[in-house]
Amino acid sequence: MDRTERFYRIEMLIRQRGSVSFAALMEDLEVSRATLKRDLDYLRSRLDAPIVYDRASNGYRFSPAPVGRGGRKAASHELPGVWFSEREIHALLTMHQLIDGLDGGGTLGRHLQPLLEKLHGMLGSSAAEARELLRRVRISLPARRPVPARWFERVASALLQRRRLELVYFTRSKGVESRRQVSPQRLLHHRNTWYLDAWCHASDGLRRFALDAVRGAELSDERARDVSLRSVEAALDGGYGVYGGGELRHAVLCFSPTAAQWVANEQWHPKQAVEKLPDGSLRMTLPYADDTELLMDLLRHGPDVQVEAPEALRTKLRERLQATLARYAS
Repeated sequence: MDRTERFYRIEMLIRQRGSVSFAALMEDLEVSRATLKRDLDYLRSRLDAPIVYDRASNGYRFSPAPVGRGGRKAASHELPGVWFSEREIHALLTMHQLIDGLDGGGTLGRHLQPLLEKLHGMLGSSAAEARELLRRVRISLPARRPVPARWFERVASALLQRRRLELVYFTRSKGVESRRQVSPQRLLHHRNTWYLDAWCHASDGLRRFALDAVRGAELSDERARDVSLRSVEAALDGGYGVYGGGELRHAVLCFSPTAAQWVANEQWHPKQAVEKLPDGSLRMTLPYADDTELLMDLLRHGPDVQVEAPEALRTKLRERLQATLARYAS
């Protein structure tokens, strides 16, 4: 529990119980005497919380709101509406945008409206405060590939009802449409678009489908084939980015001192290994199966990254850079 969570917990306990002893606060918050004393001092001196010690009850309580002219009580004390950690605020706003940004709205939007309203409530103590937060804090979703709501709803329904799905799918690399019967296993949101992990009955294996490439989706009466999530993860999550299947290889990348300042704080892969070198550069080793997404990430670093291994990846990156340069040749 971080400090801001403790502030809210202290105030909630006092409001619920009327008076709370120092020992009870320590036990509930699981903090030391010194930490709790600092928290109480901060609430009083910096956040104007009217917390007082009551000898009669041997506990801490809120002092009554002062009465002003005309016999009116002053407004009761409340902590500021937004007290989220960086990870919490990112999660809340991302959920809000994912729900609010579904292309086409429709039935799914109506189903999720109660959740959207709950998120609004969590984002502020009033509707106006929630709107102001959404206006002042922005989650950028570059290169977003929206998914038509009708296909998303049918895919999600098939997943939850454990039914097979008849897909019309457009394969971009081949430029063709195909019909496939699949058993949905999991939805994945990656780099601002949605994917479906499913058992493809035509190819008799696990496959990952980009939902923005779905041209049609109909629920089948047949029950979906169940595959354990552990098997799905093993087959599709081991590689780099969304390209998970295939034999794993390891890329060894060396970033310049300039790029290292940012890359050192980035997670390119959950199983990456990072080594800081004496000259300020950084060596990163990570697994990959398909190099498509890895090459895209390497290209954005230009001359600030060098592929040390394997040679096949070095060659591909060099060819991409040469082809790019050729486009700008006079």
